[in-house]
Amino acid sequence: MDFLTNPNVLFYLAAYLIGSIPFGLLLAKTFAGVDIKSQGSKSIGATNVLRVVKETNPSLAKKLGIATVILDALKGTVVILIAMSMGMNEQTLWMIAVLAVLGHCYSIYLGLEGGKGVATGLGVYIALVPVATLIGALTWIIAAKVLKISSLSSLLGLTAVIVSATLMNDGLDIGSNAPMYLIAFIIYYKHIPNIVRIIKGEEKKVI
Repeated sequence: MDFLTNPNVLFYLAAYLIGSIPFGLLLAKTFAGVDIKSQGSKSIGATNVLRVVKETNPSLAKKLGIATVILDALKGTVVILIAMSMGMNEQTLWMIAVLAVLGHCYSIYLGLEGGKGVATGLGVYIALVPVATLIGALTWIIAAKVLKISSLSSLLGLTAVIVSATLMNDGLDIGSNAPMYLIAFIIYYKHIPNIVRIIKGEEKKVI
């Protein structure tokens, strides 16, 4: 029973369970009446929300897409900020970050299926490596406007975060960059089909 009352364990469970909440799926079903798990790329992320909802309600699609990004990001940020306020150490904070991203990508509520982790990764990185994340977010925005390919823009933004944080040692105080790299690896891994399509020139643009 001591295990279940350990503050670290409670935060780890909260991070995974909250990270697992499929906000994109819930928003699309509630406000647009569509099931994004059976349409488009079948992902629960903002890009698929935008694509699927746009087919029936273009004016609502952008709003739901933005709401999905914000809520998916907050899944990671909120738990970390609460843990910070309670004086949890850096190692615990990074474990919370990893579990929040794992929850989004492998949701317990969706049979261990889920999204690709970009927004949730952004949410945990902004709390832990803020300067590098702002650089990554700017890279993401510029790439999205120029390339109009969501997955490629996201991966370029993620790469910018990792490179910037590594070079600046931004926010890292645990003697290892491994947790930051692990989060990036999870997100890259979930994007393998997109990467293959990008290489083949078959990845769809977001218009």
